[in-house]
Amino acid sequence: MSMTDRERDFENRYAHDQELRFRIEARRNKLLGLWAAEKLGMSGDEAEAYAQEVIKAYFLQPGDQGVFQKIRKDFDAAGVTESDHQIRRCMSEHLIEAEKQIQVA
Repeated sequence: MSMTDRERDFENRYAHDQELRFRIEARRNKLLGLWAAEKLGMSGDEAEAYAQEVIKAYFLQPGDQGVFQKIRKDFDAAGVTESDHQIRRCMSEHLIEAEKQIQVA
């Protein structure tokens, strides 16, 4: 295997890993959005729409902080009593679940 082949192989694996990470985080954000929607008293189409807002929050402020801040703000406005720790714990739990779902798919 030449050096060029190795570089190409490495680049392909890196791109694949990044795509996989993105898919897992997007799935996590949807699961988290559905969880938060339930806490906010939403269901059905309203819950799905809220989950999409959570996904969008990830792009407005990339990373976990944008998602966390959206949910924190919405919970505070609605009087939902979940601590920051509980929200972050749910984010971690949903990340594990999302990874399992993506690997099975």
